Amino acid sequence: MLQRRETWLRDQSRRRVTRTIGSAAAHASRIRSDGTTTAPLSRYQELEKRALDVLVASVTLTVFAPLLLLIAAVIRLTTGGPALFLQRRSGHHGEVFRIWKFRTMHVAEDGDVVTQARQADPRLTHVGAFLRKYNLDELPQLINVLAGDMSLVGPRPHALTHDLMFERDLNSYARRRRVKPGITGWAQINGHRGRISSPADLRKRVACDLYYIRNYSILFDLHILLRTLSPSAFRNAV
Repeated sequence: MLQRRETWLRDQSRRRVTRTIGSAAAHASRIRSDGTTTAPLSRYQELEKRALDVLVASVTLTVFAPLLLLIAAVIRLTTGGPALFLQRRSGHHGEVFRIWKFRTMHVAEDGDVVTQARQADPRLTHVGAFLRKYNLDELPQLINVLAGDMSLVGPRPHALTHDLMFERDLNSYARRRRVKPGITGWAQINGHRGRISSPADLRKRVACDLYYIRNYSILFDLHILLRTLSPSAFRNAV
């Protein structure tokens, strides 16, 4: 009887160890190279989000095509330079892509040193200041959405050099990459946009991004998109 009990206890112990190792291995297999786990969205949620992205981006680009062409022409005529500006950004799970924007500055920084835009920035063109005030410089990012690099809603992507700096400053920063970056987001409609000038600014923005990821739903995306069109969405624009 005693021998059978000892055998049963050893079997139970081995099962617990096997389950623990299996659980750890399963978790480890979900860890990506950037330190984040696999996407928090289910396959169905990914598909519905992608469908919304493609539908809205396609319709918006079609409807506003004349406006986009007009803005591009004005930039070309008033500055003599290119209408578009492409810059490397860190996307889903840290994959690098080039973001499309209307050019709003006299400079085109995309290296180890990228100075954040600020209020009354002397690098801004006259047209660029107007475009940034009303977020019109972001419209070409609808092309990024159709290409699958971005979503309509998600954490805003930063220049690569800023991305590396912010990740060093805040451990939870990398978790933002668990979803695609967005043209707009929960942080932006709550006033956390523009220049990040302090650790507190960074923490508030990341807290909003992580809240969005934890609470994602297609209705939440629609709510954010509608709020983006309200006047309050232009707070802190530079």
